[in-house]
Amino acid sequence: MMHMPKQIWLLVIATTVNVTGASFLWPLNTIYMHNELGKSLAFAGFILMFNQGASIAGNLIGGALFDKFSAYKTILYGTGLAVAASIAMTFLHHNILFYSIFLVMIGFGSGITWPVMFAMAGSLWQEGGRRAFNSIYVAQNLGVALGATIGGYVASISFNYIFFANAFLFISFFLIVLLTFKHMDKERDRQMHTTIIEQRGKIKNKAAFIALFILCSGFLITWIAYSQWQSTIASYTQDLDIPLELYSSLWAINGFLIVLGQPLLKWITSKVTSEKMHIYIGNTILLISFIIAMVSDTFSMFALAMIILTIGEMLVWPAIPSLANELAPKGRTGFYQGIVNSIGATGRMVGPVFGGFVVDIFNIEILFFVLLFLLLIPYMTTFVYDRNIRMKRQS
Repeated sequence: MMHMPKQIWLLVIATTVNVTGASFLWPLNTIYMHNELGKSLAFAGFILMFNQGASIAGNLIGGALFDKFSAYKTILYGTGLAVAASIAMTFLHHNILFYSIFLVMIGFGSGITWPVMFAMAGSLWQEGGRRAFNSIYVAQNLGVALGATIGGYVASISFNYIFFANAFLFISFFLIVLLTFKHMDKERDRQMHTTIIEQRGKIKNKAAFIALFILCSGFLITWIAYSQWQSTIASYTQDLDIPLELYSSLWAINGFLIVLGQPLLKWITSKVTSEKMHIYIGNTILLISFIIAMVSDTFSMFALAMIILTIGEMLVWPAIPSLANELAPKGRTGFYQGIVNSIGATGRMVGPVFGGFVVDIFNIEILFFVLLFLLLIPYMTTFVYDRNIRMKRQS
């Protein structure tokens, strides 16, 4: 990290500011809609689904604009939209219709920005390889930790201040881009960003493609379960009278642990090199975290569940794209990674709606039992996904 080029440091600082702003808001969306505006959890889940859907659309459009125009202009367009929506939300957040529209606009604007930030990191520091992307990933998690830490305390004073802080940091990010990014806008490595649409050639290796979809079905389940922490479990902590600033600090724990836990992760992965084992171990840790969350009624119990959840996440999340990379035939890596990203986003879209319906119709206890049952599926998908490929190699 310390030997990064100056331009990468600018990207890291900009990313941290941007994500800190967004992290004031996203852990509190469900709580605000359900507890402050009196909407059902299923309704809140639908709005978050549209927000995530808009983010996916933004990702695709951002990639296309990056290829056709320039990184600098694309980020300005995306961030400009998010800034306008966040300023409007500051004044109109009491109206659920306006709140929903602006939340979707922020999702779309931010969605345009992210693939360009990663693509710029890769093209500006090509010799950095994986370190270039990892620097943005670590900056994102630092932003999550800072935003969640400060956001909870701000919201406990007044929710109104959250929207001001969110808008202020989006404006700060816009100004950083406007003043410092233009000179970075040189010829990009056009293979650095790729989407499913751009890679939509005929699928030649069906065995590998089927294996990818089996693997990703387990990934979808883990994201559906994980997204409950931002939706139904968030609201549940408020029903238990856990202060808002303490709920937000759960995400601070998550972000800081990911940043500070990199050496531990490196040590674990050097001892256990099989990515399949990373998923088995990580999924078991995720299961344990949900069992603890199910019986939690105090902040310290939820904090313990979050620490365990984060360790599981750190093992599972990188293993899936890594296995997808191994499955990808030559020249199809971008297409396979695009599918992994889309499946993760689908889980984040479906999860809040699914969880909201279960809690509205039954209760949170039933949801926990459903999640524990669903989390058995990734063991099976990970075990069988490459079976046909292995059999072909042996024959």
